[in-house]
Amino acid sequence: MKMKYRNIVFDMGNVLIGFDPVRVVRRYTSDPDMIREIRNVLFSSGEWIMLDAGLMSEKEAMERILPRFRTEEQREIAIKSFEHWHEYNMWPGEGMAELIRDLKARGQHVYILSNASMRLPECYRNVIPEWQLFEGVMFSAEEKCLKPQALIYERFFEKFGLKPEECFFIDDLRMNIEGAAACGMDGYVFDGNVEKLRRILEL
Repeated sequence: MKMKYRNIVFDMGNVLIGFDPVRVVRRYTSDPDMIREIRNVLFSSGEWIMLDAGLMSEKEAMERILPRFRTEEQREIAIKSFEHWHEYNMWPGEGMAELIRDLKARGQHVYILSNASMRLPECYRNVIPEWQLFEGVMFSAEEKCLKPQALIYERFFEKFGLKPEECFFIDDLRMNIEGAAACGMDGYVFDGNVEKLRRILEL
């Protein structure tokens, strides 16, 4: 892996970090129906995708989402959950800090390419393990496009001056790996098994 791939590119959610869209909701209610409703209406909404794509402001998104809730209590909890999700829904992935250090010690470069809203540039350092070791970070909202669109991979290569064939991409979604492959970047679908990933990376 060292000789062929100079650059290891990581997705963020469910790769470098753990992510649970309802951890924050559980801070405000233990009602399973309420938790399910807020997950479906807020965190699984089309507006959430639009935020990741940088095509909608947070204010606009909530103005569209809130009327879909049936009760004022649901709306109040949804507002609190939206305001604070970045504080509770993400945490450093187990074993990832050591993996990043080992890649760097071997002389490889590490990057982040993630579908994420404009809130993430302000807070990713709080949850990304060894964030200071990454040579470059690209979030979809800043580019106004999403994985697996070819455009985001092309912009990634251009921004950091990288050759696709010298990069290896790690993402938890097969469609994103396939999108990268179509642009010339090999990759691996991460299933949560860090030891297996270390073997893939020959660490």
